[in-house]
Amino acid sequence: MGRCRSLWIAGVLLGFAGAPARSEERSLVDVFKSVNPAVVEIHTRQSDLAARQAGRPVSVMGLGSGVLVSRDGKVITAAHLVQAADSVEVEFLNGDKVAARVVSSEPEATDVATLQLERVPPAALVARFGDSDRVQVGESVFVIGAPLGVSHTLTVGHLSGRRRSDMTPGGTTRAEFFQTDAAINIGNSGGPMFNMDGEVIGIVSHILSLTGGSEGLGFAVSSNVVRRFLEEKSFWTGIDGYILWGDLAQVFNVPPRRAGLLVQRIAAGSPAERAGLRAGTTRATIGREELIVGGDIVLEVMGVPVQASGLEAVKEKLTGLRPGQTVDVVVLRGGRQVVLTAVAPAAP
Repeated sequence: MGRCRSLWIAGVLLGFAGAPARSEERSLVDVFKSVNPAVVEIHTRQSDLAARQAGRPVSVMGLGSGVLVSRDGKVITAAHLVQAADSVEVEFLNGDKVAARVVSSEPEATDVATLQLERVPPAALVARFGDSDRVQVGESVFVIGAPLGVSHTLTVGHLSGRRRSDMTPGGTTRAEFFQTDAAINIGNSGGPMFNMDGEVIGIVSHILSLTGGSEGLGFAVSSNVVRRFLEEKSFWTGIDGYILWGDLAQVFNVPPRRAGLLVQRIAAGSPAERAGLRAGTTRATIGREELIVGGDIVLEVMGVPVQASGLEAVKEKLTGLRPGQTVDVVVLRGGRQVVLTAVAPAAP
């Protein structure tokens, strides 16, 4: 009798011990349902060169994720997804598809871009930002996106670490990235990372992988960095470029002790296209780098030279432009330096 009673008590205690886990699972279900409508798929189309037929342009479709962050139709996504896109379309949970345009993009430092929707669906949900400074390593997080095209997929993990990107020439950190073991694959780029309160604490940027798939090393730009990006005056050039410096700069005949931005792709209708810049025409492998060559090499913008450490000085100059102001761009084209002139557009 005593043994039976002991087993009964043990069973009750185990039942109570299991209750919090079930409650936590229920909570995740509820939180996922509450934030999922704010997550969107990003469909892009851009011109590229066929992999095996150098010089032949083809239209390439791209897929990623994003999140609606304002009532007036601002969507945050990954810059590398839309930087050179000729067209962008945003798809909501209910299947509603809306055309969008890139209004600002920072592919180099933060990998964050802002899209502006042509219209905002009536039932659209705006996501809430959390304070990423308060997030601690070890906390549970989840990611919603379209990995490998499977839309609105939930993956769960933990915040594995806080990482800083390279330092700027002035010595300040460019961005903070969260490392996570939540599964991230192609198609997750630009999607939101949430805490268990349903707040956006990061925007998925990239993975480190030996196989091309998820290996538990995913990275997201922290939400406070994204918030600062939204608040600051920014711009979009439409250039997918590559910084040439050192030995590689010499290969392309960049002037001694100078760096240049190799223009690989240019988005249709972008400021870069309107300025008359030319994209690359041929795929080439130089050392370990896969590049598209044959396009312009930007040497300086409004008297500010391209630096090996990045485009920070150029960006600072451009952000101070007034609508209608003239912009001079010096490029290396066919071995000669050419000056292109453009006009700063009105604020988006």
